[in-house]
Amino acid sequence: MLVVQKYGGSSVANAERIHRVARRVADVRSKGHQIVVTVSAMGDTTDDLVSLVKEITDSPTDREMDVILSTGEQVSIALLAMAIKELGESVISLTGAQAGIHTDSAHTKARINSIDTVRIKEELEQGKIVVVAGFQGIDQVNNNITTLGRGGSDTTAVALAIALKADLCEIYTDVDGVYTTDPRVVPEARKLAVISYEEMLELANLGAAVLHPRAVELAMKYKMPLHVRSSFNHNPGTVVREVEEMEKSLVVTGVVCDNNVAKIGLFNVMDKPGIAHTLFKALADEKINVDMIIQSAMRDERNDISFTCSKGDLKKALEVVEKLQTALGADGFTYGDGVAKVSIVGAGMVSNPGVAAEMFEALFREGINLEMISTSEIKVSCIIRAEDSVKAVAALHKKFNLAEQNGN
Repeated sequence: MLVVQKYGGSSVANAERIHRVARRVADVRSKGHQIVVTVSAMGDTTDDLVSLVKEITDSPTDREMDVILSTGEQVSIALLAMAIKELGESVISLTGAQAGIHTDSAHTKARINSIDTVRIKEELEQGKIVVVAGFQGIDQVNNNITTLGRGGSDTTAVALAIALKADLCEIYTDVDGVYTTDPRVVPEARKLAVISYEEMLELANLGAAVLHPRAVELAMKYKMPLHVRSSFNHNPGTVVREVEEMEKSLVVTGVVCDNNVAKIGLFNVMDKPGIAHTLFKALADEKINVDMIIQSAMRDERNDISFTCSKGDLKKALEVVEKLQTALGADGFTYGDGVAKVSIVGAGMVSNPGVAAEMFEALFREGINLEMISTSEIKVSCIIRAEDSVKAVAALHKKFNLAEQNGN
C-alpha cells in the first residue's frame, strides 16, 4: 500500500511537533506500507519571510519571492527527515525540483504541469520514506524555482498521490476534519464523516480554510479520495469523495463565512456588447480573481455593475476601474471592504426548492441586510456587513439544524 500524507505548518511548528509527525510517519512504514510525506513551512515561517522581504524592498520581483519563500518548506523537510532518521528509519528529503514537480512560469501562483515520479519511485523501492517539500516546483522553461500560492502544499500532496497512483491521500491539519461551520464561531458545529468533492470545493472556495480549492479540484478530477485528519490525535477525520457513493439526506451541509472580501460597484455603465468583457478582461490581466458579479436591470440603456474581490486585490482593482471609467461610460464607482460573504452549501439543495428563501428569512430575523446575492446548484452566498458575520453564521447553522442532524 502506498500512502501520501501532508502535514500543515501548525503540525510541524516546532521540534516537539516534528518529532510527533515523525513517529506517526514511522508507524505507517512499520506496517509495511510505502509512504511519501509532504510538509508545509513551520508555523508562521512564510509570514515571517514576507515581513523580512518588506524590510528590504516594497517591490520585490515575483521570481525572487519564490526563491525566498521556498526555503521555508526546505527547512521543514530536512528537520522531519532528521527526526525520522532518529527513529531508525531510512529516509530522504527532496525539494520540489528534486521530486520532479514541473510547473508553468507563473511565479508565486504557479500551476503543476507534470510530475516526473522516477526519483521518488527509486527511493521508495530502496525502502526509504520520501519527504517532499510542498508548495513548490520548478518551471520547464528556465528551471526557476516556483511556488504554488498559499495552500499549495495541499495541491502538492494531491498531485503526488495522483501521479504515484497512491492508495490513500491523508491531509493532516490542526482540526479534526471538516465541520458544519467554524467551531470557534459556533461551538455546536458538528464534524462531518463524509463530504462530496462538489460540496468541499464550494466550501473551500467560499473561505473554509481546511483544504485548498485547487487540491480539491484535482482530487475531484482524478477521483482521488482525501482523508482530512488532525495531526494532534488519532481520531477519524472527514473523507472527501464522490457524491455517487453517498446518500445525501442533508439539504444544507455547511455554513461558511469569508471576511477577506471587498466590494466594488460602477454606476450607469453603458449597456452594449463588450462592456463586461472590457472590464473583467482588464481585471484578469492584473491577476485579480473576481467572485460575485451582479448587473442591474437596464434603464435608459445603462446598468450598474458590482463585483467582489479579495481585500488584497482591492487597490489594484480600483486602479483598473478608475482607468476604465471613460471606456465603460460609467458615472462613477463606489467600494468598501467592511463586508463579509456568508454562504450555505449542500448537494441536497438541487432537489429541495425554497432553501434560499429559508436562508433569507433567517438573516432577516436577525436584522441583517443583504447587499449582494449569488447562487449555484449547491450554494447560496450573500454579501453582508462584516460586523454581522458571526451573528449570520450562528443563525444559519441553527436555521438548518446542522448541530442535530446526522446526514453525513
